[in-house]
Amino acid sequence: MGEKATQEDQRSIVAPLIFLVIAFFQFAYYWLDHLKKDEFDHAKEIQLVGEIKQLLKEAGLLSQPSTFAQASKLRRLAAAKEKELAKYKNLHNKDYVLYTKLLLISKYVTYIVLVLWFWRAPVASISRQLVQPFERFLSWRTTGAQSNDVMIGIISWLIVSARVCRFVRRAYSK
Repeated sequence: MGEKATQEDQRSIVAPLIFLVIAFFQFAYYWLDHLKKDEFDHAKEIQLVGEIKQLLKEAGLLSQPSTFAQASKLRRLAAAKEKELAKYKNLHNKDYVLYTKLLLISKYVTYIVLVLWFWRAPVASISRQLVQPFERFLSWRTTGAQSNDVMIGIISWLIVSARVCRFVRRAYSK
């Protein structure tokens, strides 16, 4: 009797913990996307774009044959600033790609560990009346059935939790 109560307590703790792990990954992706849109050194980028526009504007005003050399010098300077801006953006894009790949790999490793850990063990239980037509899908690959409860397996819990977290993240981002 005591062992069954301990298993029930563990099951009641495991499901929310798995949900929180999935929510962490979803909001980490949201945070990375938010950082990409609003970069920390956005002021430097704005300054470079302003300098480029100013140089091109000045070069456009110098249209006389006597000022051709000065105009071409300003255009070359603007082209150099554009290369600097492209290099700056590329550097920040590489960081974003690296962090995204790292997050993706850690997410997949965590999911694999969770699936291997809870492959045959139920993660949660829910009343059979609430999930009558979906009972086979939710209890896929789990053992231990109770009379009025459906045991929820890890794969179905990961799918449902990911969908709920994605829905919450989209609602939060609006």
